Amino acid sequence: MNTILHKAATRGHANHGWLDSHHTFSFANYHNPERMNFGILRVLNDDTVAAGMGFGTHPHDNMEIISIPLEGDLEHKDSMGNTTTIKQGDIQVMSAGTGVFHSEYNKNKDKEVRFLQIWLFPKKKNVTPRYDQITLTHSDTKNKLYQILSPNAEDEGVWIHQDAWFHLGTFEKGISDTYKIKKEGNGVYVFVLEGEIIINNESLSKRDGYGIWDVNSFDFTTQTDNTKLLLMEVPMKL
Repeated sequence: MNTILHKAATRGHANHGWLDSHHTFSFANYHNPERMNFGILRVLNDDTVAAGMGFGTHPHDNMEIISIPLEGDLEHKDSMGNTTTIKQGDIQVMSAGTGVFHSEYNKNKDKEVRFLQIWLFPKKKNVTPRYDQITLTHSDTKNKLYQILSPNAEDEGVWIHQDAWFHLGTFEKGISDTYKIKKEGNGVYVFVLEGEIIINNESLSKRDGYGIWDVNSFDFTTQTDNTKLLLMEVPMKL
């Protein structure tokens, strides 16, 4: 078993006024050679966008991009003709493939929007760009890990061009669960959205990240009510 702990306070931080962003891995002006990625998980940004502000139209290619809104309404427009609004409970995915342009704006003029921006390296390059989103309900994730992403279009959640599985869960205090690795050679990056948990006698709090690999399964126990977790299983080899 191998593990790595990234406490919330050790993340990179950039405040541009309209955008307040915390970077788990190197991004933009934050560069840490020891924090470049976790396997094929390249970007995990915890973004807060000011009222009425946002990211202007910009390009992406050969990246699987997942957005998970935590609060507020985020408007998305892209060169594939999609114009949508995502909010808490939604999961958005975009396979950039051969290239796509998109913009993201806080649709509201009176409150912030908070969301996770996640980038994964794809399993194959230069695929046809695609977009998808789903909506969860609270009951989907209550006291259990609910699959929100996989490599398979027929499975629960959105799908991407990578052997990755994401799960979300919202737990009461004192709940124990086991996560079993779906594919040999994969690792899991656990990101605590709210609350506290214990994994391998390690205590994790809000916005802490914990990577674990070279293991078949692991257990965790929640320490607070309304503990919210995001588990990202990804290949460890680029």
